[in-house]
Order: sequence, then C-alpha cells, then structure tokens
Amino acid sequence: MTDSALRHPLRMLLPLLCALALALAACSSPGAVATFREADDPTADTLADWTAVAPGLHVSWGSVDVRYPRSVAPQADSACCRLTAWRGERVSAQLLLWTADSIGAVRCRVGKFRSSGASLPADIARTRFVRYVLTDEFGPGCGYRNDGDFPTSLSPDLLDTLDRFDMEACTTRPVWVTVDVPADAPAGLYRTTVEVTGQGVARRRLPLELQVRAHRLPPASEWRFHLDLWQHPAAVARVEGLELWSDAHFEALRPLVRMLSDAGQKVVTATLNRDPWNHQCYDAYDPMIRWSRRADGTWHYDYTRFDRWVTLCREEGIVGSINCYSLLPWNNLLEYRDEATGELREVEADPATPRFEEYWTPFLRDFTAHLDERGWLGLCNVAMDERDPATMERAVELLRRVAPELGIALADNHASYRRYPDLEDVCVQMDCRVADEDLARRRSEGLVTTYYVCCSSAFPNTFTFSQPWEACYMGWFAAAAGYDGLLRWAYNSWPADPQRDSRFTAWPAGDTFIVYPGARSSVRFERLREGIQDYEKIRLLREELMADPSDEHAAQLAALDRTLARFAEPDPSQPWPELLAEARRLLDSIGR
Repeated sequence: MTDSALRHPLRMLLPLLCALALALAACSSPGAVATFREADDPTADTLADWTAVAPGLHVSWGSVDVRYPRSVAPQADSACCRLTAWRGERVSAQLLLWTADSIGAVRCRVGKFRSSGASLPADIARTRFVRYVLTDEFGPGCGYRNDGDFPTSLSPDLLDTLDRFDMEACTTRPVWVTVDVPADAPAGLYRTTVEVTGQGVARRRLPLELQVRAHRLPPASEWRFHLDLWQHPAAVARVEGLELWSDAHFEALRPLVRMLSDAGQKVVTATLNRDPWNHQCYDAYDPMIRWSRRADGTWHYDYTRFDRWVTLCREEGIVGSINCYSLLPWNNLLEYRDEATGELREVEADPATPRFEEYWTPFLRDFTAHLDERGWLGLCNVAMDERDPATMERAVELLRRVAPELGIALADNHASYRRYPDLEDVCVQMDCRVADEDLARRRSEGLVTTYYVCCSSAFPNTFTFSQPWEACYMGWFAAAAGYDGLLRWAYNSWPADPQRDSRFTAWPAGDTFIVYPGARSSVRFERLREGIQDYEKIRLLREELMADPSDEHAAQLAALDRTLARFAEPDPSQPWPELLAEARRLLDSIGR
C-alpha cells in the first residue's frame, strides 16, 4: 500500500467503485453509455454568466492552442477550419459546443473527404469529446502538497472514446477532431463537413477543409526523434482492478503500449528490482525481476515478468532500447527472497560500501547471460536517474568491469555526462545544455542525447494546467537545440482517480502522466506528438535542401535555420502560439 493510500485508505477503493458504478449503469438501461461524472467546477460561481446565450446548441471551430473553461460560454464564431498536412501526418482541430440548456445524446460525425477527382474515407477522422479534470498550479514546482495549498480549477484534457455525450445546462464542451492522412493520399484540397446532432435540437454542419501536400511523413516506426516516456505497468493493474502480472493485466497494457508506439516511442522502461524511485508515485513499481538467495548463498533470478513485458512492447512496435532502472535506486534498497526461510528481505546496498558490489556483481553477470540468450543484449541499458557524480562513478566503474556488454543510460542533472563521453544514452535537464560539439560528436558515434523536463520546469511542460502549445513547442526546442529527442516522467503513473482529478500529493498536477486509463489520449499527448512530427519534417526538409544546394534551396535552408534558432531559448514571455504558426507556414512553403 502506498504512503498516499495510508493517509487516505478509501482512495484506493475509489477507482474500483467508479468502475462498478459505470458497469451497473451500462447494464441497467438498454443503449446506455458507460461514462463517469466529472468533478464540479470550483470556479463556476465566479466564471459562469449564461444570461446572454440563446437557447439551443451552439457550435463553432475553436483553437487547439486554447483551453476553454467549462463554465464559460466561449466567444467563438468560426464557421470553417482548414488543416494542412503531409501525407502520413496526423493533424488536429478543436470544435466547440456550448449550451444554456440540457441536451442529450450529442453526436459528432465527419463525412467523406472529397477533392476534384479524389476522395478519402470518413474513417480517417475521429471526434473525441474533451473531458475536464481537476488541476492546480505550478507553485514551487517539486515537493509535497496538500489539498488547499493551491487554487483548484478544471482543465479540458482527457479525450474520451464515447460516441455520444449528454451536455449539462450552462456548459461548454470541446471536441477534439483528429485526421490521420493516409500515406498514399493524392495531394490536393479536400472538403468535408462535421455534423453535430442532439436530442431536440437542429442538426448543425460545419465545413472542414484538408490541404494535403505531396511530401510524405514516414510511419512513426521510422521517426528519428528519440521519445522516452517512462511506463508504469503496476498503475494499470490498480486502476483496472486486475491482478498484477496476470494475463488480464498484460492484455490491459497492450492498447496503452500500442498508443505509445504510435507516437514513436523508442524505449521500454523496465525495472531490475523493487521500486527504483523510492515510491514517489501513487503506485509502487513492482519488481519485474525477482531475486532469490538460496541456502548455500548462491542466487537465482526469475525473469518471467521482465521477459513478458519486453516481449509485449516489442510486439507492439517499441523495438529500440530497453532501459532498466536501476543500479542506483534512490534509497539504495534491494529486495530478495531468502529461500531458507521463505521470507522477503530488504538490504541496503550503498555504492560506498562493499555490499554494493557483493549484491550487484552476481546479478549483472546473470542478467548479461540472460539478455544474450534472448537476443536483447545489444539493446539493454542499465539506467540511472539524477544521481550525484561520486555515486555515478562507482556505478559506472562496476558496470564497465563486471558487465561491459551492457549499455548505460543516465538522466543527468549534475553534468555528469561530461565525465563519461561514451555513455550510450544521456538525457540532461532542459536548463543544462549540452555543447554543440558534444552533441555532434555523440551523434557521429551513434550515441543518443536527449533532454527532459520535470516538476522543476515551469515552462515548457505538460502539466494539466500547461498551455496546450507547450507540448508542441518541446519538439521544436529539441530540433533547435540539436537534441535527438525527449524524456519525460511519466507516461502513466496515475494518481488515485486520474480521469477526474489529475492532482497528486507531490508535484504539480499532471506531472506523473500524460494519457488516461482505457488507452484514452489527452490534449497534451496529441500536441506532443504534433511537435514530434514537426521535428521529423524539419529533419526531412533539411536533408532535402542540403542534397541539392541550389540558390533557392540555400535561401530556404537559411530561412529555416533563422526560424529554428528562435526556439532554442524557452522564454515564456514570447508569443509562442504565433511563432509556432509562423514557423509551420514556413515548413509548408518549403514543402510545396
């Protein structure tokens, strides 16, 4: 049981009770849609004024850069939306619905996309109702926080999979429209309509235009952007009410892994022992590798969970690195079963003591042999997270001496990477910039260099109160600063009831996750993916322009470099939505 659960024991039951209530609701009335009730808006009394809103359902296009409050009637009057995309690209728009009345069974449908002499099927588009979750604010960033420490509000973030939605009176409901352009789509301008219907209201149709360019974005499996969002399998078991590591648990993990793979994820997050981060999440990290010490003092290691998890990720397309945490757990504790007594024991293996080498040496040798047998040896990195230079030195020395075939990954906030120029995977905190010459050398040697943001980064970030465009900006920053990609903790370390409340007893709201249970995406995740696509488009256009150094291409490359340089300094005072739109127009003009 987690520390948070000990303080609030009933919170552990909340997700299960919610799931039971939804199941009963779905069974009690034919055709009912299983759903949940959002939290009440703590700002509704100060924000809501619907006296000027005419009866009926109102519809307009909005901006994907804006989070629209639930209790405020939006000032929006945009009848048409045009999206521009490469073939193979995903693009998004945001539709706004609002009403002063209660309206049931609202549906949104996108029609077939038609161009002169060509058409694209309607199912390349999806509409998802945006759900509101409780959030807070940045405050001091990292550190424990209690209810009431910071103002609470609602943020539209969760993209639900319901096909219809009941709207309460005096509410706004965004709808996220996603279009996945087929890789073989003929270039041209396509037109369609989004049809909105509801009980007792007139049918509404809004035009949507899609400009498809001739350039092609490769599938996510071929993207160069090194995306490393840390996964947390145990959180899925708890939220879904499943036995940890059961067949049902692994099946529940699969759609989440698939969604992550579709965003270009390159890394499997695995654990070497119990809870390498000293239980700073709502759910502890359960061990994937079970250690046992026999009566004669020798060791046995059960890799069943580890093998099954890695295999599932590889089956779903995450076939890059396997980063295993950690040789340096934050509390230096190791757990093993004493076979002589049958008891679980806990031992502190501080790197400054002989016990560190005593316990880790036999494991590293056995682990190396196991990886070699599975064909994963060249993919596996032993990973460390934000450890001090002296501790890192002891860990690197042991690894290089005992298991030199294993790679090393480091999330670094001490500039320790400078001591070890040959680490396979280095990720630095956003404010700790890697020199251009080091980036160039590492890339030429096939080494990965990324950056990360965390609870200490006010801007840019992917908190549930962050502006949606911040997630997109992060891809542009990576391109401008010369990084190979991005690391973020975490993909799905969910708090107690994530679909209603994104806050946690530690860290700003949304810091611990970016997608929701049931493999439901978020505004933040879609915008992050969008920035990754931009990173890939920048890379491909640069390669194309440099391959044919004509005067025209040289001028375009210079314009691209000037534009990109503006994104290298994350100054929150800059008008980033306008700068992103301008930069995208440049990519579009070069793409033509």
